[in-house]
Amino acid sequence: MKKDNKKNNFPKGLNINIYWIYGAIFLFFIGIQFFSGKSVQKTNWQEFKNKMLLENKVEKIVIVNKEKAYIHIKDKNLGEPFFERVAKKPFGNSKNFGPHFYFEIGSVDNFTSELKEAQVNFQEEDKIFPYFETRKDVFGDILGWILPLVIFIGIWIFIMRRMSGGGAGAGGQIFSIGKSRATLVDKTNIKITFKDVAGLDEAKEEISEIVDFLKAPLKYTKLGGKIPRGAMLIGPPGTGKTLLAKAVAGEAKVPFFSLSGSDFVEMFVGVGASRVRDLFKQAKEKAPSIIFIDEIDAIGRARGKNSITGSNDERENTLNQLLTEMDGFGTNSGVIVMAATNRSDVLDKALIRPGRFDRQIYVDLPDLVGRKEIFKVHLKPLKLSKQVDVNFLARQTPGFSGADIANVCNESALIAARKGKKSINKQDFLDAVDRIIGGMEKKSKIISPEEKKTIAFHEAGHATVSWMLQYASPLVKVTIVPRGRSLGAAWYLPEERQLTTTQQLEDEMCAALGGRAAEELFFKKISTGALSDLEKVTKQAYAMISIYGMNKKVGNISYYDSSGQNAGFTKPYSEERAKIIDSEVTRIIESQYKRAIDVLKKNKQKVIKLANSLLDNEVIFKADLVNIFGERKWKSYDEEKLNEMDKEVKK
Repeated sequence: MKKDNKKNNFPKGLNINIYWIYGAIFLFFIGIQFFSGKSVQKTNWQEFKNKMLLENKVEKIVIVNKEKAYIHIKDKNLGEPFFERVAKKPFGNSKNFGPHFYFEIGSVDNFTSELKEAQVNFQEEDKIFPYFETRKDVFGDILGWILPLVIFIGIWIFIMRRMSGGGAGAGGQIFSIGKSRATLVDKTNIKITFKDVAGLDEAKEEISEIVDFLKAPLKYTKLGGKIPRGAMLIGPPGTGKTLLAKAVAGEAKVPFFSLSGSDFVEMFVGVGASRVRDLFKQAKEKAPSIIFIDEIDAIGRARGKNSITGSNDERENTLNQLLTEMDGFGTNSGVIVMAATNRSDVLDKALIRPGRFDRQIYVDLPDLVGRKEIFKVHLKPLKLSKQVDVNFLARQTPGFSGADIANVCNESALIAARKGKKSINKQDFLDAVDRIIGGMEKKSKIISPEEKKTIAFHEAGHATVSWMLQYASPLVKVTIVPRGRSLGAAWYLPEERQLTTTQQLEDEMCAALGGRAAEELFFKKISTGALSDLEKVTKQAYAMISIYGMNKKVGNISYYDSSGQNAGFTKPYSEERAKIIDSEVTRIIESQYKRAIDVLKKNKQKVIKLANSLLDNEVIFKADLVNIFGERKWKSYDEEKLNEMDKEVKK
């Protein structure tokens, strides 16, 4: 109470800081030193001798510390014009009683002899004899050794505060390094609810139960049930895991402790475990509450992987403390731990077991309907033209996460603003998608006519093969304008499948090899432009054989390790089996390459027509392929679903 009274003694609106007080004291002493200085003018021996001594105007001479001679002028002479500058003090306009002048004497003996010689013709009563004094500048001496000390202490405090991550805390952060770095978001400050989360209906439904637990725990505990300890959000980056956690906090209206897994990591031993203890202590004090640890794989990796070093791993100590806090002998009633990661395969088994993280909620990439809902959320603040169709945008962005869709919407607004438009139209969104996928157009890049022709036939080969095969992704757009690191680019619309068959994989491989096949067919030579295609095809072929078991010679065998525990330098199969796998990969790729050439031979004139159209226009669309090849024979399930959605909108 006394502290509060002291605070109230200050006038309202006056912000008192201790450093201001220190500064005022320092300036006070400097002022004393400055204002205590007298109006003493510097002179020299000649001026002193001719203007003062020989004219008998000197009252007395005081030699201080055998270094300086201070001259006092007689009162009757101070009114003269020469002495007007020293007659009064600079502050207060009062009379200056002296000293009035000073100069360096050099040697005392020389000065006294010269003074005696200058007064040789003086009467005895008029002669001036110097006085000798020894003075000490106490304040200057004190300032001389205190000031460096103060500067040193100030630098030390600054370095310590920076090393310890800021100056918060009464005792300084250096004494609270083991404190939790979690950001406490008060329940009144959380504005995000489930309405702000779109495209994650299943995840929202599953996680909404946690909100019910926090709102009405008795509803479940009276039947003998226990409130879940934690929920793990698993999914690719940008799918909305962190957003979902914030929505839980916003819906439940409880304190929300948010931090990253890397916040526990420190160079000092035991700091991570100490921060875990402090975090749970704070959460228990504010229970019911939520602890959200983003990127938990930073501390939750499987133990025993670094045993080669033979050292005590600080990260493992932190994990052990987290395991104990979540399900140990202590009680954490009312505290629910939520975590997010996109590396669930590397997490320790003890961390994700029931009793710690009871729920594992998978937040996948949104499907067609999910992308439509996400677009609706992000399109609300934008000024759109009537041309913009949400169904079309959802169709054009397969494989996009929620973060990618937000980026598309923002980029489209920037493109429209750059062009000076008053609203965002359909083309701005397409340009945004193109820029995000392929990069910025490099129209200034110098490409020879021969290279340009090769690129055109390469892209025409891709487009033709994908158009003529049932399970290959249909074309949306092809360009030979360089984008990013590629000399040409093609946009396809892959069908969103949950299962993939052997025929579908083979068609995709054949379409990818269409570019290299076109180069060999029309130019009788191949280029390095097919690098990315070959990389993709090789990975697919190896996956078909060694992971999915889609090869008769190798059989129904998978060498895939979902746990990630056996990842190392050794292969899980023999050298003989490795040779068989390599030979089968080569056979599959070569067979699809030959198939691509056959497709191009059957449609040779149409490929030439398509390539020439690319050379003339630099960009071709789906409509151009329809004009050359006719309508595609097969329609995907996604297209049929979109048509149904469009019909519903029209109704």
